[in-house]
Amino acid sequence: MPEPMSEQTHKILVVDDEQNMRVALFEALSRNGHEVAVAENGGMALEMIARQPPELVVTDIKMPGMDGLELLRQIKALHPDLPVVIMTGFATVDTAVEAMKQGAFDYLLKPFPVEVIEETVARVFALGRRLKQTISRLEPQKTGEAVALGKPIIGQSPKLLQLMTRARSVASSKATVLILGESGTGKEVFARFIHQESDRRNGPFVALNCAALPEGLLESELFGHEKGAFTGAIATKKGKFELADGGTLLLDEIGEIPLHLQAKLLRVLQEEEVDRLGGRTPFKIDVHVLATTNRDLEQAVNEGTFRQDLYYRLNVIPLKLPPLRERREDVGVLVDFFLRKYAGQYGKPIKKPSSAVWDRFAGYDWPGNVREMENLIERATLLAQGQELELWDFWDDVEPPFRLEPATAVSPACGPSVVAAANTSAAMDIGTQTLREVERQMIMQALQANDNNRTHAAEILGISVRTLRNKLHEYRSQGMIE
Repeated sequence: MPEPMSEQTHKILVVDDEQNMRVALFEALSRNGHEVAVAENGGMALEMIARQPPELVVTDIKMPGMDGLELLRQIKALHPDLPVVIMTGFATVDTAVEAMKQGAFDYLLKPFPVEVIEETVARVFALGRRLKQTISRLEPQKTGEAVALGKPIIGQSPKLLQLMTRARSVASSKATVLILGESGTGKEVFARFIHQESDRRNGPFVALNCAALPEGLLESELFGHEKGAFTGAIATKKGKFELADGGTLLLDEIGEIPLHLQAKLLRVLQEEEVDRLGGRTPFKIDVHVLATTNRDLEQAVNEGTFRQDLYYRLNVIPLKLPPLRERREDVGVLVDFFLRKYAGQYGKPIKKPSSAVWDRFAGYDWPGNVREMENLIERATLLAQGQELELWDFWDDVEPPFRLEPATAVSPACGPSVVAAANTSAAMDIGTQTLREVERQMIMQALQANDNNRTHAAEILGISVRTLRNKLHEYRSQGMIE
């Protein structure tokens, strides 16, 4: 269920180039006791934040000049802990993913009912209260829920707490930290945590995935280039080392960097200076370098695919993240966290896993670690039809006991029973359609039969108008309807 609205007054900044939207959000949030300021563009928002930082920013994406994603990036660079909620009327999967990667708290599709923004704001401040309560109850070195640039590290196992203590102790040093661990264990989240715990927290945090770029682009991305350095270099470009000057640079999947670039990387780490491609003189940089990998770098050294001297230079402070199967005491708190996260994100009630699900969780080895758990819970939150989360909501290899309810009687004035028609169709196509698709078809057919009158359609379907409205909002946000 959504968190109740806080009685405490909070400072909220609304950023939108549309005056009607600014006014509507100002009125809605002020009515709930919050102190609301508005800005009509990103530049104005940054000036207001510099003068007096708010406790929450709610911003549109599509704005002239600086768009919402760029505003989000700049806010997170300057104020990593400041939560940002993104709004857009032009949703795509790519922009939603990018917003969440950049640290957005949530992503809302316009138009939305006023209850949606009220509930979202309530969740922002409720999470903040829970984190403060956790920190006040526990010693800093024992805190099992710490925020890393908006992304929490959740857990209470001794292994995790010991790693967090060690990370804090080296966070403000210049020593290179090598974060090791299987895929999905949260290596990047841990790197962000180190940055936030360091004396560089107000500096930039820059991440580069060394496996995501082709060889020809990786060198330029790392070290930058001068105009005319190669074909297509039409302007001077700063590399990631320059962009991270005064802050932290994360080299993600460092084991994938090509051998011929390893020597140049080693020189930068040793000399603390960078040569741009096509540049004439090197210049000094001040960067704390973190690296992650799920590869066995010692084996790569033995195989001749990774330089031994670079390995020693990176491995000054190794932090090996345990897989989830080695910290089973954290399964329960992780499940609870992700259930709350995705129930709030998709406007769903928080459903509890059944006893059968808990039994399987307890004996499951989690080969994909925390990322696998998060993906499974997001899927279950979206697909679950019953009062509890069942095995078939998580895994495709478990078939649900499929049972269709009899059609609801409909008054002759409403025309033929749309529910009955949908049930008949579902019964015929049971092998190819999911319950969720059947539900969507029932809703769309009910609306079509009643000239898009939501009140009549809801009566036919036996649901409230608000439930129908939330379902339609969910379908639009996922691109299932226009």
